[in-house]
Amino acid sequence: MNAYETAPEPNDTRTAGPGPRADRSGEGGPRRAGRFLLARWPTAVALLSAAVLGGGGGGEADAAYGYAEILPLLPLVYLLMAKVGEKYRYLTWPLVLASFVVVTVLRATEIAAPSTVFTALALLVLVWSALDGHLFRPGTYRIQALGMLFFGGLGLVGLAVDPEAARYLIAAGWLLHGIWDFYHLWKDRAVSRSFAEWCGVVDVWVAAELVFRL
Repeated sequence: MNAYETAPEPNDTRTAGPGPRADRSGEGGPRRAGRFLLARWPTAVALLSAAVLGGGGGGEADAAYGYAEILPLLPLVYLLMAKVGEKYRYLTWPLVLASFVVVTVLRATEIAAPSTVFTALALLVLVWSALDGHLFRPGTYRIQALGMLFFGGLGLVGLAVDPEAARYLIAAGWLLHGIWDFYHLWKDRAVSRSFAEWCGVVDVWVAAELVFRL
């Protein structure tokens, strides 16, 4: 080596072969893909649960009315979570599981229709919120109150009209609530993100089933 030549630096990439950084980047693709798929577990669970949700079989009318009965539950979850506040969003899934138990018991015992119970509970929460002033303050809760009135009203109307009209009306309600879910997933508001993703996929599935499969 003469005086004008210099030894290569230890980290000189001009002469060194692929180093640890290149190796890690090569492995990063599958790992990132695996992490992405693992993070999408709400979608996987939704696709599995959508097939056994709601309608209850027995023909077009039974299916449409079955989905109409549980449509008020969807905005009720948002309403209750908005009432308790953002810091309690971890309670979303326990609330949903408890609601499914209630639906199962009500359908098995025929004590009352799920739509009646969920609508009555929503009205109690709205009256309570009017009395404590929460309903009149701008913010997430007031938006959820409007959502409760809209989607809950669609469910009740769907129970009152003929089966063919109910089929498309309830399908529209579930589809619109799916959009509602994905909006809240994007904004990360009101409910847990995993529930918003799960519910959005289920809602779109149910809407498609009502329109295309019945």
